[in-house]
Amino acid sequence: MSRSAGTKQKEERLDAVFSALADPTRRRLLFRLSRGEASVTELAEPFRMTLPAVSKHLRVLERAGLVKRRRDGWYHRCELVAEPLGEAAAFLAEWRPFWDRTLEQLARHVEED
Repeated sequence: MSRSAGTKQKEERLDAVFSALADPTRRRLLFRLSRGEASVTELAEPFRMTLPAVSKHLRVLERAGLVKRRRDGWYHRCELVAEPLGEAAAFLAEWRPFWDRTLEQLARHVEED
């Protein structure tokens, strides 16, 4: 059975989001951007890495649709795009009944012992 183009595109977007979130540096960058837009230089301050290294992380986040970057003179300003996080949260929410059942079974098993 083939998947529709829309389903495939949605899955690819979700793959990109989870791949981007797999790195702790990128998660910290997103957390910082959740407080408001920032320049690449401002984002790089807490890290012991070069601006090109931070830019590489930002490109991964941009490809996942999590960050939007714009030029402001010499500076690149970045802002969080939260919609893909909502899509990831919705995907994970679909698994909640499974995990609830599994944890309930584990609790019953532990209580029986």
